[in-house]
Amino acid sequence: MKKGRPVKNPTRKISTKATSSSPKSANKEKRTTISTIPNSQPRFSCSLSDFLKKWTILPPDFFQIDALDLAPRLLGKFLRRDDVVLQIAEVEAYRPDDSASHGRFGVTGRTAPVFGRGGHAYVYLCYGIHFMLNVVADKEGIGACVLIRSCAPVHGLETIQRRRGLQTEKPLLLTGPGKVGQALGLSKEWSNHPLYTPGGLEILDGPEPEEILVGPRVGIEFASQEHVNALWRFAIAGSTWISAPKNTLRPP
Repeated sequence: MKKGRPVKNPTRKISTKATSSSPKSANKEKRTTISTIPNSQPRFSCSLSDFLKKWTILPPDFFQIDALDLAPRLLGKFLRRDDVVLQIAEVEAYRPDDSASHGRFGVTGRTAPVFGRGGHAYVYLCYGIHFMLNVVADKEGIGACVLIRSCAPVHGLETIQRRRGLQTEKPLLLTGPGKVGQALGLSKEWSNHPLYTPGGLEILDGPEPEEILVGPRVGIEFASQEHVNALWRFAIAGSTWISAPKNTLRPP
């Protein structure tokens, strides 16, 4: 496995340069959305077909960069499966030679997708209960990915609620990686699925967040202190659709 770069300075400025194919700003997007739910990001009021014309599927080369660079660029992008569309609100980066990454075990039957080409899904079962969605990053053989921690509902609320078994419109619905996997109806069979091809599970372009937050990753106390302290968790500032703990997040 290619040796990863050392832990980057957590105080360095995190780049969130726009990657949207649309010339309109995030503010403009907010003005064009009408329907809202309490404590949420706006939901679009146009048809799903019109939405898909505006926000197209991201190409493979978007994903084939270092996981630490890909993670903040995924904020604001859209996950879609069937009628469900979610906006990515919180992520975590996992890099090669990262003592918290599944890649540390090398290529196994479970982790093989992590070592594939960037832009594929890596789905694994956590605690025998939750299916967790990761976006594979970088070139083939590197072994890096980005965990999708939280999302905001954009379309298909009834489907999301049915899959979650929870009749609520509050952030509790999607604030946590297991909840995201459940809302999308994922299983291990989705692991290694190309996220840049139409049909199935897709990642679409989306508006760039105005501001982001960074912090240490969650639930990796087993890792080295260097990686426990690394600020490789990213979230959209001001969003209510962020998982706990929130008090460890701050501006970069």
